[in-house]
Amino acid sequence: MGKFKIAFYWCASCGGCEEAVVDLAEDILKVFDIADIVFWPVAMDFKKEDVENLSDKSIDVAFINGAIRLSEHEEMVKLLRSKSKLVVAFGSCAHLGGIPGLGNLWNKKFIFKRVYNEVPTVYNPEGTTPESKIKVKEDELELPEFWNTVRALDQVIEVDYYIPGCAPPPDVVKKAFETIFSGKLPPKGSVLGAENKALCDECPLNDTKPEKISLKDFKRVHQVKLDPEKCLLTQGVLCLGPVTRGGCGALCIKCGMPCTGCFGPLDKVRDFGARAMSFLASIFEYENEDDIKRVFEKIVDPVGWFYRYSLPKSLLERRNMKNIREEGER
Repeated sequence: MGKFKIAFYWCASCGGCEEAVVDLAEDILKVFDIADIVFWPVAMDFKKEDVENLSDKSIDVAFINGAIRLSEHEEMVKLLRSKSKLVVAFGSCAHLGGIPGLGNLWNKKFIFKRVYNEVPTVYNPEGTTPESKIKVKEDELELPEFWNTVRALDQVIEVDYYIPGCAPPPDVVKKAFETIFSGKLPPKGSVLGAENKALCDECPLNDTKPEKISLKDFKRVHQVKLDPEKCLLTQGVLCLGPVTRGGCGALCIKCGMPCTGCFGPLDKVRDFGARAMSFLASIFEYENEDDIKRVFEKIVDPVGWFYRYSLPKSLLERRNMKNIREEGER
């Protein structure tokens, strides 16, 4: 058997997932020993035509990071899907929609108005906003369309496997690559490089967590001097480790920060945010409704906290989705 043919592509994301591949360090040389990269535009001089000229299913694996925000993203991932035997959603944005998915709280019109007209550091007296087509002396130029709705990768094309994380740590990427290139593939739809266990199971502070947690108040990390040897949740800090898939090695917690859920839900959990809120409600003990309201009002950005990485894949999908669909907008 010859070398594998693999591709990498970057949609709506920060670029951290591209760095995650480079973070393999010397292990990336092992990838080059067994695979040829046929498309990686962020690192090499590849063009769309290079993919179009490939035969269908001639790419063994396409690793795609980022959510789908632009028409260009949708066009490219559909092209890569037709050319690839396997497609892997790489990182939180491709997996669940990620941070860009929080844009689903608004739509294109609102976002452009805010970004190009209202932000205090912007000077735009003519109110110019991006256009998808513009006429110049030589011709008409066309730019990608900005969709109203951010989508996870599997909401646009069929996805075979997922690599979780924002960004996926090197050990997770390495395990996922080893699984794929071994040829011993798990069932389609599996999450690679991470087990189906909660982060608490691998957290070094788990032994300090009592069997039953009971909280009366909630604190943000800047409001408390944390004991680094004690479970953060028992100190009143909202840590999502109990409902988040493990596999990262509790990196954030080892740095004194709570888990924010970037590895997403465990298998069979439909809505990560709902699962997190359900868990939180189970450990707060109040009989007085006013006290409950007082505590939960301390969560100043509930959507940003419980759906930070997963709003497009949640049951909510987006704010006012019904109206957006009725308007026929994307």
